[in-house]
Amino acid sequence: MAKHKTPLLDQLESGPWPSFVSDIKQEAASRAKNEKGLDYQIPVDCPDDLLGVLEMSYTDGETHWKHGGIVGVFGYGGGVIGRYCDQPEMFPGVAHFHTVRVAQPNGKWYSTKLLGDLMDIWELRGSGLTNMHGATGDIVFLGTTTPQLEEIFFELTHNLDIDLGGSGSNLRTPAACMGMSRCEYACYDSQELCYHLTMEYQDELHRPAFPYKFKFKFDACPNGCVAAIARSDLSFIGTWKDDIKVDQEAVAAYVGGEFPPNAGAHAGKDWGAFDIQKEVVDLCPSKCMSYEGGKLAIDNKECVRCMHCINTMPRALKVGDERGCSILCGAKAPILDGPQMGSLLVPFMEVNKDDDYQSIKDLIENVWDWWMEEGKNRERIGETMKRLGMATLVKAAGVPVDARQVQEPRHNPYIFWKAEDVEGGWDRDINDFRKRHQR
Repeated sequence: MAKHKTPLLDQLESGPWPSFVSDIKQEAASRAKNEKGLDYQIPVDCPDDLLGVLEMSYTDGETHWKHGGIVGVFGYGGGVIGRYCDQPEMFPGVAHFHTVRVAQPNGKWYSTKLLGDLMDIWELRGSGLTNMHGATGDIVFLGTTTPQLEEIFFELTHNLDIDLGGSGSNLRTPAACMGMSRCEYACYDSQELCYHLTMEYQDELHRPAFPYKFKFKFDACPNGCVAAIARSDLSFIGTWKDDIKVDQEAVAAYVGGEFPPNAGAHAGKDWGAFDIQKEVVDLCPSKCMSYEGGKLAIDNKECVRCMHCINTMPRALKVGDERGCSILCGAKAPILDGPQMGSLLVPFMEVNKDDDYQSIKDLIENVWDWWMEEGKNRERIGETMKRLGMATLVKAAGVPVDARQVQEPRHNPYIFWKAEDVEGGWDRDINDFRKRHQR
């Protein structure tokens, strides 16, 4: 029988989607049975009291968590988010309900043994509730008490060789896609660069010294599987400088129905025969493709690396050979302005392991020096850049000025007329526009 009545929370179980309420109830029932005979180190009824305090918050229309407080592990300034309930007598199981952020494996490659070991620690010393994964990418352990923090930290670091993640005004846990370990489109080794910078900047990760949080994310190709362009203060997105490689025989095989488009991802859908004109050429955002006489042509200087054509016909089209990454700065999601993607800082940089990634580290440290000097308290670097101008950041970062370094994207960064000044607006063929409006 439930410890607390939760009619409002119960409504969240009524829809077609999985419910976190059901998950918490399941964990409460499991801890009550304790079939493993564990000597729980925090109150057994922690999930029950969590449901109770959430129900009270829904009823009162206000939170009953006291967020914050000085709590953590020795020597670290981040990794633990202190949380206390303001009704400890009514809900003693969650009087302390601290969150522990745990650094995820690179590329989120887990073994079943590692997952089991992590859950064994948390079932014994925490609530048993997790978030896999948090918005930054960490493994999130939800709910434990102050005395258990050092115990959890010791077991993670000494027995599993896993560190805490970042929290507070510091470098947050870097996150990377699977990159070259699995993906044929990878333009640089995202996991290697992520690991190297994580180890290089341990002090910045664990001892807050920044105006506010700072996030690295690493996408090995423009598909952006970790959404670095939208979720990180400095994003590293794989790209290439030369031409897309085209296999015309494979193109013909796609057109003839020999190869399924999208690597068969849409098999079974009654969408008719593959139409390269409608499904590839017409959907190119920069209109850089044409298909005539059984041949696919690409005007590579106009390609914006959207990856649509390559994803649709992966056996016919491949990324180029001159590979590296673009670096963007300033993605954020402020409450008033809404989500904003990063602005291009470096159009192309080789990712060179041979020099210990020194050029990338020089850029990072220049950006940090500028931000720590100019940034206001709790101001993300994108907000500092917006306040002082991107030109200021470009100069401080020590990178060459490039016409593609635009803080807010325009229809074409090389042309500066307003849309209302152009006959027909922007919705005309860009090549025709250039011919008729040369400066």
